[in-house]
Amino acid sequence: MINKNRLVSQFKKMVEFDSETYHEREIADYLTKELKELGFEVWEDDAGIKLKERITGYGSQSPTGNLYGFLKGTLNAGPILLSAHMDTVRPGIGKRAVEDENGVITSEGDTVLGADDLSGIAAILEAVRVAKEQDLPYCDIEVLFPVAEENYGKGSQLFDYSKIRSKHAYVFDLSGEIGLAAIAAPTLISFGVKVNGRNAHAGFCPQLGINAIEIGAHAIARLKQGWVDEETTVNIGKISGGKQTNIVSDECIALGEIRSLKDHRAMEELEKVRDVFEQTASRFKGSVEFWYEKQIEAYEIGGEEEVLTRFKSVCEELGLKPETQYTLGGSDNNHFVKNGIRGIVVACGMNEVHTPEEFTTVDQLEKSAALALGLITADSKAIR
Repeated sequence: MINKNRLVSQFKKMVEFDSETYHEREIADYLTKELKELGFEVWEDDAGIKLKERITGYGSQSPTGNLYGFLKGTLNAGPILLSAHMDTVRPGIGKRAVEDENGVITSEGDTVLGADDLSGIAAILEAVRVAKEQDLPYCDIEVLFPVAEENYGKGSQLFDYSKIRSKHAYVFDLSGEIGLAAIAAPTLISFGVKVNGRNAHAGFCPQLGINAIEIGAHAIARLKQGWVDEETTVNIGKISGGKQTNIVSDECIALGEIRSLKDHRAMEELEKVRDVFEQTASRFKGSVEFWYEKQIEAYEIGGEEEVLTRFKSVCEELGLKPETQYTLGGSDNNHFVKNGIRGIVVACGMNEVHTPEEFTTVDQLEKSAALALGLITADSKAIR
C-alpha cells in the first residue's frame, strides 16, 4: 500500500536541505508545512533559543526548536508517538541523493547522505499519508522531530514532555535490517580533567617544575580503558597541554567518556577515573580539576512490555523477522524513557552512517514506511 515512488521522491527532496546540527531551520519549515497538510496540529518549542545560548559559531540561521505534531485518530485506542530527528552530522552541506539501477541510494560521495535520520522522517510521513488516503483506521498519532540529536540528544532533552499523551514511542533511528529494534541503551558520561603542575625552564632548572603532562601520562596508564566489563566502556579520547618544548608543562587536559548499560556502573567508573587522577597528582605534588556531564541515562525495555509486543506483532504481519538488540549508542529515546514514555528504537534504512559512504535502499525505505503504517493502523485490541 506504500506509494514507493512518492516515498523515494520525498526522501531525495529532504536530502537536499542543509540540516547539520544546530542548522535545522529549512527542514523544520518544510516539515511544518507537510504536517499541516496532513492535518496535524503543529507546534515548535523554544529549544533552539536555549541551545543557541550555549553554542558559539551558530551561524546566521534563526534558532530551530523541536517540532511536535498531533493528529486525531479514528481508532478507539491509545495514542502512539513516532519520532525521528531532523539534524545530520557533518559533512552535510550540499547533499544530493544518487540512485543506481539496483535501488541503492547514496550521496555524491563528498557528504553524508542524511538517511540518518531522513529515512525515518520519510517513513513516518508516508505512513500517515497512506492511512489517510486509503481511509485506514488509525490511532491518535503524535510525532516529534527533534533538533540536535547528534549532540547527545540536546534537543529532546529540552522538550516539555507534559505535552505528550502517548505512553509508547517508536523512534526510527537505527541501522540494520527492517524488523530490528534496540531495547536497551547506555548511560553516557562525558568527562574532563585538568592536571595542574608548575612551570619551570626545561633546560636551566627542570627540577623546580611539576610536569602536568607527566602526571597525566601516569594517570592514563593506570586506567583500564576499552571494555571494562561486558556492558561498560571507558575511553580517553583527547589530551592537550604544554606551552613550549623548553618549558616544564604546568597544565594538561584529558577528555573522555564512559558508557554503560547500567547507570550505576557508569558512575562507578567515573569515580575510578577521578580517584586515579587525584591520587597520581598528589604523588607528584600537583592537583586536578575534574568535571563531567551525564549526557543520557540508561534504559531497558522488557520483553513483555506492550510497546515491544506490538512491534513484534506488526513485523510478523508484514513478513518481517522481529529481532532485538542492546546498543551502546544513545538516541532521543533515552530522554523519552527518562520522562516516562516507554520506547524502542527501530531500524529504518540507514547504513554506514556518519560517513560519506552512507546509503539506503528503495526496498528498506518501503519496508520502513510499511512498518510505520502497521504501527499506527494496528488493531485497537493490540494497542489499548
